[in-house]
Amino acid sequence: MTYMAKGINQKLKIIYLYDYIRKNSNYDHPLKREELQQYLMSNDIECERKTIYDDIRLLNLYFGDVICFKSGKDGGYYFDGGEFEIPEIKMLVDSVQSSKFITEKQSLELIAKLEGLTNKYDAGLLQRQVVVQDRVKSKQTAVFNYIGHISEAISDDRTVRFQYMEYNLKKELVPKYEGKIYDVSPICLVWDNENYYLVAYDSESSIIKHYRVDKMKNVRITDKRREGRELYRGLSISSYSKKLFSMYHGNLTPVTIRFSNSLVGVVLDKFGKNTIIIPEHGKDTFIVTVDVAVSKQFFAWLFGFSGECEIISPEHVRMEMKKTAEETVKMYSGTASK
Repeated sequence: MTYMAKGINQKLKIIYLYDYIRKNSNYDHPLKREELQQYLMSNDIECERKTIYDDIRLLNLYFGDVICFKSGKDGGYYFDGGEFEIPEIKMLVDSVQSSKFITEKQSLELIAKLEGLTNKYDAGLLQRQVVVQDRVKSKQTAVFNYIGHISEAISDDRTVRFQYMEYNLKKELVPKYEGKIYDVSPICLVWDNENYYLVAYDSESSIIKHYRVDKMKNVRITDKRREGRELYRGLSISSYSKKLFSMYHGNLTPVTIRFSNSLVGVVLDKFGKNTIIIPEHGKDTFIVTVDVAVSKQFFAWLFGFSGECEIISPEHVRMEMKKTAEETVKMYSGTASK
């Protein structure tokens, strides 16, 4: 058995060499030839100096000069050919740790896999920057499976069936509408405000809706073909998301708003760089007209700018905003109820 293992390892020599250099070196931590020989020999792989040079040459021939040599007293071989740069991996790690729809355990497991894309030194640096504990995280462990089911349904042009959940006062997820079964035609998955949503066509109401994936339960693929193709064929998901506030539904309405000039960046971030901005002559304000889903969340977004914005039209949306403001003032005009 020992002889067989030794023979197999000898055949895998070039793979062992590549894997070790990739995981254990970077420009600041090159590996001496002697270190490489010692590692191979510790795995029952015979090697000579010349064969290491030949193996590295073959690896570079295949992978494209990914193993470099740093000259000098502290020089040696190092890996410089990862598919991802450190800033790219860092962005992915940050996205995972900030995602509310992934559980803490799943976040740590996924981050560990991302760290495996680089060497141990850079992985250690990333690990020291990871903060997952005490973040708002989902308790729903089946989210990854549901994402897989939804993706498969979209690929196979099938509908998905599920129950939708909501929190009760005991902080438990319980079925909405007495366990109603939803059957929708999935269009795509959207990441917004640190949550993951399914955008889908609901044939029951003949409109496009969205659902938080971490609040879905018992997701199943059906044998039914997707419907509503004429509605979602030309759908711009980017445009769809911009019209919603915190992904809340509302009546889609063209709304004209006056903003203080100091908020131009906020407006462009929310509605996109193609938004038409009309400066008001002689004033420190500008006007935009945008299609938005009018909802309490939309009004709350405007309230956040403390009088630096004003709905101009349509009148019914302006009056609805006024009513919301009056209700809020009324709530705080007296002593809190016991």
